[in-house]
Amino acid sequence: MDNVLDNPVLSSLLGTHRGLAITAGRVARYPVEVSPFMGLPGDADEADWEQLIALAGDDAIVLVNGPERWPVGIEEVRRFAVLQMVASGELTVRAAADDVVIERLSGADAAEMLDLAQRTEPGPFGVRTGELGAYYGVRDGEKLVAMAGERMRPAGWTEISGVCTDPAYRGRGLAGVLMERVFRGASERGDRSFLHVFEGNAGAIRLYEAMGFTVRRSVVVSSYRKVGQAGSEGVADAVDRVLADG
Repeated sequence: MDNVLDNPVLSSLLGTHRGLAITAGRVARYPVEVSPFMGLPGDADEADWEQLIALAGDDAIVLVNGPERWPVGIEEVRRFAVLQMVASGELTVRAAADDVVIERLSGADAAEMLDLAQRTEPGPFGVRTGELGAYYGVRDGEKLVAMAGERMRPAGWTEISGVCTDPAYRGRGLAGVLMERVFRGASERGDRSFLHVFEGNAGAIRLYEAMGFTVRRSVVVSSYRKVGQAGSEGVADAVDRVLADG
């Protein structure tokens, strides 16, 4: 079952997230309002690339564990190494204040979720990102001050992502208890949890290890563009936002 994590985007798009997928042949992508990620098979040939380029249109081609080779007319813009970490058992988190109330977020909260994500930059987050799975949040009065949720969902697995806390509310253990809530929800339906973090983010890696995550492997997140593509400066920005989770 672990091999689905080697290509988590395509595994999600062809499985749990097939209702969100835009597909062509063996390739797929999310609507841009949901996620910038696209899926390409590991043994992609020129025909697969042609279909992916058509699906991408003017958007950046952003891949997790993409191929080492790509066709003439396509160039790689950015490439970053991240660690893929998996939960090996129950999570250990620091207790938050007793009066913390965790609530399930919904489409009605989309604008607030987007606002919090834009202010804290937990990774790529659009107005429809909440459709990827369950999201949970904590409020101070009417204000959403912290959240965490589900992103990629290859068979048998759930990625914990979108973890963010308003700067004025950090240090209270909110991120940890929200991650544990996402983890628990995934476990209740039989999924194991995983996440991605920059290889160089030693502090975050130590934190996740203390919580109960172990490193599975290193993966590469990369972005591509058509040679001479107009407005291609936005491609590099897109992959930087993708990697902000770490």
